[in-house]
Amino acid sequence: MTTTMKITSVPAPHRERLLGLGNDVRFPAGQRLFEEHTLADRFWILRTGAVTLDARLPQRRNTEIETLGPGELIGLSWLFPPFEWELGAETLSPVRAYEFDAFQVRSLCSSDPEFGFAISQWVGMVLTDGCTRRAAACSTSMNSPPGPSPPGGRPAGRRSGGRSRRSTCPPARCAAL
Repeated sequence: MTTTMKITSVPAPHRERLLGLGNDVRFPAGQRLFEEHTLADRFWILRTGAVTLDARLPQRRNTEIETLGPGELIGLSWLFPPFEWELGAETLSPVRAYEFDAFQVRSLCSSDPEFGFAISQWVGMVLTDGCTRRAAACSTSMNSPPGPSPPGGRPAGRRSGGRSRRSTCPPARCAAL
């Protein structure tokens, strides 16, 4: 994620107001933060550690979509109806983060239009940046030459459908959460 998409890109007065609403939380490595299609009632700004976003594919394990690090927003669905997670998230390492009550922040966004505009712009930039990066990753992985053929005949690192195992292409959607 580019520096402009991190929390530091929010104007200082609005950033301080938002951070004042956060609670300092810690999670061990391997902790699920949320699952797809569940209520998006909170979000986080990562202080330390790493979190992976993943998608559940039919009859397969979760597929990693993206890894987020310090200063990055974890969760977008809290801002948009129906307030339901589009992806899942899990900590890759011990994590320290600011945790926010989504209803409280949405209420402040409604009552203070300047604050709401600043937060909405920031979340929109995060969403756009994520889509752009994933589209570039999909393009790169889809156009990479296949490796040598293994005994089964399919090129190494490829699945049926032509996607690389390293692909960060989300299944039929772009949104980060």
